[in-house]
Amino acid sequence: MYSVIPNDITLRYYFYFMQERMNIFWRKCQNPDLYEWTNDSILRKYKFTNVYRATDRVSQYLIRNVIYADIKARPEDVMLRVLVFKVFNKIETWEYLKEHLDAPISVDNFDPQKIARILTICQHNQPIFSNAYMMTGSHAKYDYLLTKHEKWLTMLKKEVVDTMLLARLQKLSGLGEMYEVLHDCSFIGPFLAYQYAIDLNYTPYFDFSENEFVKAGIGAIRGIKKCFLDYGENYEDAIRYVAEHLEDLQERYDCTDFKPLPGHQPTLIDLQNCFCETDKYLRAKMPELKVDNVRIKQTYKCVGTPIEYMFPKRWNIKERISYSPRLTTLF
Repeated sequence: MYSVIPNDITLRYYFYFMQERMNIFWRKCQNPDLYEWTNDSILRKYKFTNVYRATDRVSQYLIRNVIYADIKARPEDVMLRVLVFKVFNKIETWEYLKEHLDAPISVDNFDPQKIARILTICQHNQPIFSNAYMMTGSHAKYDYLLTKHEKWLTMLKKEVVDTMLLARLQKLSGLGEMYEVLHDCSFIGPFLAYQYAIDLNYTPYFDFSENEFVKAGIGAIRGIKKCFLDYGENYEDAIRYVAEHLEDLQERYDCTDFKPLPGHQPTLIDLQNCFCETDKYLRAKMPELKVDNVRIKQTYKCVGTPIEYMFPKRWNIKERISYSPRLTTLF
């Protein structure tokens, strides 16, 4: 039995962040032209992701425009597109590929060299990789290639397509198993393997519980260190502790006004994500906490692009949720 001891001084900010960030989400959907969705100066100034990972702009694009845009395609083709998209994790890169490829990416036509040439041209004008994740893993097997993107694409070809890994994934029985299989790929470190497993689980080919398995990322680990006096045998114990005691802890820290997505409470991936965001929040709120501190790099800029939120079918969220701004003013 693991021992987890919260730090009441700091963990309360975790639940405060969850509640206020979710309130911002709902206020934006209900009054998109207001641009004054919170009185919290930190949340107004800096960029923080949503409480639910699936509601962030890139995840929404993945669900609607990569997974379900051509859902009649073979499962292996859709899954490969998910992985290619996630390697770069950047909407503009995917749009550029769609515009310059002769046909949608599939297992049969996947050509790393051709795609790499297209992206090399793209790279002259704009970044092709997102800075959201650290790209870890061993590149040694592919050091004969000159560019980072060709290395990643070649790895996908040799270790995912050619080994028929995508067919193997469909025979697995859980998220943890999927994580282990993805983690065996050269470039895919622990956190990316977890993120990619979650993204593949958004497709209709899997029905794994997001509460079955979790892997803490670097940012979440910083947040956990700040929020617990003892986090248990591993960082994931702290995340599971929050999941198991969510309502009690919300009441304990006077954060009972949290409004979840209809019929869908936050799962382990969302709670993991909120520790990362709480770490960022505490850097500004309590800078005296010296836990691998780094400054918050990204300030908030209001994006005027509408979103009609779409979720995996099995979530059964039937309520229409959208953000439809008519202005592009920054708050």
